[in-house]
Amino acid sequence: MFSSFRELAKCNPFFSPFQAQCEGRAPAKDGALVPTRNLGAAAASDEGDSCEFGSAKYYALCGFGGILSCGLTHTAIVPLDLVKCRIQVDPGKYKNLIHGLRLTFTEEGGRALAKGWAPTFIGYSLQGLGKFGFYEVFKVFYGGLLGEEYCYTYRTSLYLAASASAEFFADILLAPWEATKVRIQTMPGFANTLREGLPKIYNAEGINGLYKGLPPLWMRQIPYTMMKFACFERTVEALYKHVVPKPRADCNKAEQLVVTFVAGYIAGVFCAIVSHPADSVVSKLNNDKGSTAMQAAKDLGMKGLWRGLGARIIMIGTLTALQWFIYDSVKVIFRLPRPPPPEMPESLRLKLEAAGKL
Repeated sequence: MFSSFRELAKCNPFFSPFQAQCEGRAPAKDGALVPTRNLGAAAASDEGDSCEFGSAKYYALCGFGGILSCGLTHTAIVPLDLVKCRIQVDPGKYKNLIHGLRLTFTEEGGRALAKGWAPTFIGYSLQGLGKFGFYEVFKVFYGGLLGEEYCYTYRTSLYLAASASAEFFADILLAPWEATKVRIQTMPGFANTLREGLPKIYNAEGINGLYKGLPPLWMRQIPYTMMKFACFERTVEALYKHVVPKPRADCNKAEQLVVTFVAGYIAGVFCAIVSHPADSVVSKLNNDKGSTAMQAAKDLGMKGLWRGLGARIIMIGTLTALQWFIYDSVKVIFRLPRPPPPEMPESLRLKLEAAGKL
């Protein structure tokens, strides 16, 4: 399977310029980069890349990067997530983020702020595996289907399609753990630990109890992830083009990671806004036994759907920036191929020039 992905990757404009050369294309002269790809160096380390772009090892390490980026960051902000969920399901008691943190600490002690950390760590680690790992797979796969010119012209659509496809599967991995986490955090007396909470849901409601939140989870996470990846990719491209005073190839790894963090934070703000209503429905649905997504949305009302947005912007902005930083750092540490933002293929440039559009 992975050998076919490698072949697609070699004809993909997101492939490393040091290795990319489609079958049947004449080699570049005088050691130049592939003629139709005016891409800068991928800033590989002196030792070179540790694996081939599109190989099984490449996808496996990307998945590992996703595990670390999502699992660690979501677990680190469990106190914020706990209060955000409580604001959504009981706004009369928890008025805002600061008030919710203080009230939780006063009533239940400091340990209560870590409630739900275990299902959060496991669930979002699995989600990160699917989100980042499958994104790389689908980006190469869809890019190979489109071809080099269409891949560049419709690259935003490519990012959206690849991220939506990846998140569809990632949420199937996340759903049971998310259901357990929300109930531990928002239902007093339900359970204090994962070992207690997960079997309790299954014994009471069966597999449906663990997966009834999957459709609204898709509603929340798929738009979120589409924005997260497409906005990040295009923001990185814009930063190197308009803000960073030198080409990406001339930036060291630390400078590149700073750009990654900034682009990740910008993407995170937009992610929080587009996915917040569905996030409110998920919290309400998992808190109310026997409820449906439509009923939960009706009960919340328009105002309730947007309650807690400020806390979520802070949480998701920071979270997304850190996730991209960790993910890109894993690529640096393991010396994975890190192609720069794509540039217009030479063949497309010549066509546009001939048509007078450049």
